[in-house]
Amino acid sequence: MASEPLIVVVGSVNVDLVVRVGRRPVPGETVIGDSFAISPGGKGANQAVAAARLGANVAMVGAVGHDEYAEIALRGLREAGVDLTRVATARTSTGIAVITVAGDADNSIVVVPGANATVSARAVSACADLLAAADTVIVQGEIPRDGVEAASMLTAGRLIVNLAPAIGLDPDVVRRANPLVVNEHEGVTALALLAGPSTGARPEWVSGARAERATVRGLLDARVPSVVLTCGSDGAIVGMRGPGGVPVLEHVPALPVHAVDTTGAGDAFVGALGRALVRGDDLLAAARYATRVAAFTVRSAGAQPSYPDADDTLPGGD
Repeated sequence: MASEPLIVVVGSVNVDLVVRVGRRPVPGETVIGDSFAISPGGKGANQAVAAARLGANVAMVGAVGHDEYAEIALRGLREAGVDLTRVATARTSTGIAVITVAGDADNSIVVVPGANATVSARAVSACADLLAAADTVIVQGEIPRDGVEAASMLTAGRLIVNLAPAIGLDPDVVRRANPLVVNEHEGVTALALLAGPSTGARPEWVSGARAERATVRGLLDARVPSVVLTCGSDGAIVGMRGPGGVPVLEHVPALPVHAVDTTGAGDAFVGALGRALVRGDDLLAAARYATRVAAFTVRSAGAQPSYPDADDTLPGGD
């Protein structure tokens, strides 16, 4: 009997310090918060936990610090059953994210990388055997650029690149992404990376009412194999090549739910996307599933604590 397909997530492991407020302060202003919580986070860890809780076989490549936050950062990964044998302990602080969640469920985040800054090309290359064995590798932008690039080049299976936050990458890495997962702003950054040196002007065709579709089409034209562009409450746009190599764009609508906290919803989307792809879903079906998972997460507070298990009922029906 074949073993369960392996997802390897190469990325950040953080502790989230979450403050809830009625509204976020303007510069120079002090406001009284409603609550404070400490929980595991980090884009890489979040994506790994999301995929594992949905039933995937997941291993994590990353680092935590030599401090009291390390065990908190790893707690959600351990509980989800993620393989942590390639998570190093660095002689520095564990990565920290300070998150302010306002009454409208939107958030602002300040990240201090800490140990995540040690997940360099050298550290990633030490895990070359694991990356070569993976069916899917997921990377993001919260570790050093050379670490992302090394992971991408060592991947033998499917590569999912979540260009969040948007960082400069070798264009060849972006073109290996299948899919490239971005929001509108990250998509424009990706286009600029693929266009090469320029005057810095925003291309005319990515402005206006059809900006998201134009961005997806532009990325496909720039030889990215497939793209998923997330549009928040408007859902997502999936771009891929159809018969004869013709670009095909499909809109995946968001599900109407009452949002309590959007923290980590994008990471849940990416983790769920990876889970669906390794079980054999096509990209459009995987994006629909990931949209349902993201809708589940925003209905409760926190990132990893809000993620569904495989037997939870997701919004949007069967």
